[in-house]
This record gives sequence, structure tokens and C-alpha cells, in this order.
Amino acid sequence: MLETWFLRVAGNDPVMQALVAGVVIAGLNLLGALLVVVWRNPSQRSLDGALGFAAGVMLAASFTSLILPGIEFGGQNGLVEVIAGIALGVLLLDRADRWVPHAHVLITGRQRSDQTISEADLAPLLLFIVAITIHNMPEGLAVGVGFGSGNVAEGLSLMLAIGIQNIPEGLAVSVAAVNAGFDRTTYAALTGIRAGLVEIPLVLLGAWAVSVSGAILPYAMGFAAGGMLFVISDEIVPETHSRGNERVATLGLMLGVVVMLYLDVSLA
Repeated sequence: MLETWFLRVAGNDPVMQALVAGVVIAGLNLLGALLVVVWRNPSQRSLDGALGFAAGVMLAASFTSLILPGIEFGGQNGLVEVIAGIALGVLLLDRADRWVPHAHVLITGRQRSDQTISEADLAPLLLFIVAITIHNMPEGLAVGVGFGSGNVAEGLSLMLAIGIQNIPEGLAVSVAAVNAGFDRTTYAALTGIRAGLVEIPLVLLGAWAVSVSGAILPYAMGFAAGGMLFVISDEIVPETHSRGNERVATLGLMLGVVVMLYLDVSLA
């Protein structure tokens, strides 16, 4: 049903399918960013649970939609090629993390009573946005690679996985912006646009690269998976376990794994 509808909208060209998927995941990030308008003061416990859920979705998708299909596609050398891609993805995200300092403490800040934004508030917020943007790169690439492989079901599975986890991520960035003193509605919209600007081109790049040369598919799948696994372990888990909410974050992660496994099997 979903696959039929998607093909009717996007057609049979993998690059066009990736473009439609990129718009979808960027739109879901915007939806998450705009939640701050109606969910005005989400508790830290709720945010940690939501981000844990996002981590679970990404964790399951990394294996079911990227690593295992990549090994299968690569044939005899698939395992080595996927492992090489994972190593490259981890290396890139590690270098990016060393370049961009962590500033996630902004999420925990209390909402300001005035609308004055100082340089002290703005600088860490910008670092936080840059860090989130960099971490969105392997996610967008993963969706593009999924559709570029020619397997629409795998591509849809990744689109849903990344789109679902983009909702709490968009909310987290909006909460950080509000805590820094930005206008709730205006900055929520800008946050969603920011996400789309980085994810859509990378979705297209992943689909185009794989469609031009199928030989890079196992490497590309491993690369995207490695980047996503790095983000889960280095960023999301430590952040959601640092304020006494590790139990709800863990339960959220387990729920995310189950939801993603269900989606993956139902779309197969």
C-alpha cells in the first residue's frame, strides 16, 4: 500500500524517489521543531525518552536496512566492504565531533523570561545547531543510498526510520533555541528549514552515487550505518543518561527498536 502510493508520487527513478524522501524527512524534522509551539514546556524526562526512542529507531535501521543488506549485496566480499564503510563513517563523525565542541547543555537550560539574546547565549546555540547538522549528514545519506540501491522497500524503511527520529531531534533543537531566548514560532520554523537544507542534498548525493556505480553500494551502506551508530553511542546515549533519566531513555530506545523492526518486516 505505502510502496504503491510512493511509486505513484515519485515514479521509478531512484534519484527522484530520493528527492521525495528527502522532502518527507525534512518535513518531519520541521514538524518536530514546530511541536514546541503546542508542547510549550516539555520536561527533560520527556525529551530524554523521545531521544532514546530516536536512538532505538536508528539502531535497528542501521542493521536491518543498511549493514545486513549491504553485506548481502556485496556477495563474497560484502562483509569486508561494509566494515570498511563503517570505519570510514565512524572516522568522519569522530573528526567532525573534534571540530565542533559539544554544547548540548542548552537543552537543559530554563526558559528565559526576557527576549534579550546575548553573545554568551548565541555562541553555544550555534555550536549546537552545527553539531546537529553534521550528525544529520549520515542520516540523509542513508536514505539516499537506500533508494539508490533500487530496493524501494528498503528505501521506504529508512525514510520512515530517519523521519520518525527527526521529530524528537527537531523538538530538542527548538527547545534549546527557546531556552536561549529566541522567539518560539519563528525559530522553530527556521530549525526545520535548516534540517532540510542539509538532508535533502545528501539524500540526492547518496542516491546518485549508488545509481552511477553499484560497486560502491556496500561501502556506502556501511558508511551511513557507521555514522549513525557513532551518533547513537557518542551523542544520544550519553546525553539521555546524564540527568537521571537513563531508565526512561532506555525504555524509549527499546520501543524504538521494536517499532523499527515492525516497520522493516511489514514493508518487506
